[in-house]
Amino acid sequence: MEIDALVPAYNEAATVGLTVAAIFEIPQMRRVLVIDDGSTDDTAARAAAAGAQVLRLPRNLGKGGAVLLGAPFITAPYVALVDADLGSSAGELSRLVPPVRSGGAAMSIASFPLKRRGGFGLVKKLAAWSIYRCTGQLMEEPLSGQRILRRELLQALSYPPRGFGLEVALTLDTLQQGRLVVEVPARLSHRERGREPGSFIHRGRQGLDIMRELWLRRSRLLSGNGKGVRRRCLR
Repeated sequence: MEIDALVPAYNEAATVGLTVAAIFEIPQMRRVLVIDDGSTDDTAARAAAAGAQVLRLPRNLGKGGAVLLGAPFITAPYVALVDADLGSSAGELSRLVPPVRSGGAAMSIASFPLKRRGGFGLVKKLAAWSIYRCTGQLMEEPLSGQRILRRELLQALSYPPRGFGLEVALTLDTLQQGRLVVEVPARLSHRERGREPGSFIHRGRQGLDIMRELWLRRSRLLSGNGKGVRRRCLR
């Protein structure tokens, strides 16, 4: 099994090098591509020094745009989507490998077993409800950006996702295809967001991006195709 990693990064010079180094510790990892999403710091240089290939974008496109621009450059049958601020904890992504290596799951998603501080959870609840409404699957971490999936799932997205709508779009479209998506607890850590103004602005943008993806898929949302309650979380 071979995996290429896509790491969208915007001004992550402080952590991207550690993240890349930890990703390379995963035995199945073949290549790491960091998409420098218009950074104004040393993100690109730090990533390259750690052994990653770097694709530099002239301006910030947001997470969804950065990942889709990087996707054509990967060739492994599986892709890992990794946030640049995981640091040395990125090695925990190895826990996501077995479900997809066995051929049973099309995508495995990291869930954070420890309760994290943050806002009021409104965006997360919106994402979880919409996935359940459309597919019947309950998700503990519907916004988790740490995933290993079959490469063709990125190519099969029904609409190009914008910004932070990437994760919800991937989950909805994959489940709609009848494929198995599982969540796997992993001891990952990254920069926490609290209740300061900047964090609420971030969540607002995230919520708007998710609502755009739901609007594009509104026929599924309105029909409520979810049947029963399914939870795919591996312990």
